[in-house]
Amino acid sequence: MKPALRLEVLVVDDDPAIRDSLRRVLEHAGHTVTEAESGERALAILDGQRVDAVLLDIAMPGINGLEALVRIREMAPDTGVIVVTGEGTVANALKAGQRGAYDFIEKPPDRERLLDVLAEAAQVTRLRRTTEAGVPSDLGILGKSPAAQGLIETIRRVAPSEGRVLITGENGAGKELVAQAIHTLSRRAQGPFVKINCAAIPKDLVESELFGYERGAFTGALQSKKGRFELADHGTLFLDEIGDLSAEAQAKLLRAIETGEAERVGGTRTSRFDVRVVSATNRDLSEAIEAGEFRRDLFYRLNVLPIHVPPLRERQADVALLAQTFLERFTGIEGKAAKRLSEEAERMLEEYAWPGNVRELRNLMERAAILVEGPEVGAEDLAPWLESAGPREESAGLRGKIERREAEEVRKALEAANWNVTQAAAGLGIDRTNLHRKMRKYGISRR
Repeated sequence: MKPALRLEVLVVDDDPAIRDSLRRVLEHAGHTVTEAESGERALAILDGQRVDAVLLDIAMPGINGLEALVRIREMAPDTGVIVVTGEGTVANALKAGQRGAYDFIEKPPDRERLLDVLAEAAQVTRLRRTTEAGVPSDLGILGKSPAAQGLIETIRRVAPSEGRVLITGENGAGKELVAQAIHTLSRRAQGPFVKINCAAIPKDLVESELFGYERGAFTGALQSKKGRFELADHGTLFLDEIGDLSAEAQAKLLRAIETGEAERVGGTRTSRFDVRVVSATNRDLSEAIEAGEFRRDLFYRLNVLPIHVPPLRERQADVALLAQTFLERFTGIEGKAAKRLSEEAERMLEEYAWPGNVRELRNLMERAAILVEGPEVGAEDLAPWLESAGPREESAGLRGKIERREAEEVRKALEAANWNVTQAAAGLGIDRTNLHRKMRKYGISRR
């Protein structure tokens, strides 16, 4: 059975062994591969063939990868290019990003990361093509619910402007996807899309990450480095988890936004930049302002165009569509036979509260694609993986029925084994740890 997701990928590397290795990984995942042994050959291929993504080496004779990248961006500006190289230096990563590479992966690439980045780059490629062709695009945000359609319409209205955007929503709801869609549909689409997770940066490194630093500015600064504002010049800077910035970092960010300029750490020269700032947070910044944890003036600078991403529990009509789409994607990536969700499984997923939102659903479908045998994923396959948050109402709906049935089977197995957990687990075809977990879940004990 052919996988649901098929991409046309151009692999460019002068080493035939590397090309062969990448080709086998990609073809195993169901993709079609064209090979080029040089930058010149890659450009010739792209002159007459459209591809979804390019995997490009840097160190090649003739036209090297960085030179080829510039030419590819001129010839096929909508095509995502992923630089795959053994020269894993920060300098090369920065140069590749400045020349329009979608991402940078070191050799030997991790298979899962390679396939994930490839799928994301191809999604951006197809989105750009449908947008340029004037064909309506779902922006990568699937959904027929009023909440999803309202979000898509808001993105379409906001994207062409130059106004700063503040995206709010729960963890896992898709805020980064919204930010990427805004950039892709903006007038800055040909410029860089640079992202930074403010919550993941140590307090003492925030300034150097945002504004860069000069050689010798501090211990370990062996060479100068551009900051995210400089890297995002003429493009979009996505500040994720903006609510977690320290007070000191907030003050410096405010000044940079207001003046459009900044100095590198340890530097004396002021650099100007042309950047559209898009921010995101899962916090209620109004509460953070009242608590003295977030600057009111910074909030007003960032919140020019607000967008709220609804949680998945408010998009019940989209759950089955999203689940099946993710399931098809991951069976394709894993090279598995196609699977479908049973009607009972779909109803159970629609009843679930989804505390982890779309990210939780995506992870669940990846697990099902890998672990569930056979062509159909049933409710009984998924129920044990949804136990952390429970159904919307205690013991309600289809999932409640499945849980009651499972609890009854567990109790019967224990009683038949005279409450010998090892024997009962063997009878149920599960291990002792799993049985103990189910006993705790259902409150089953020998009275």
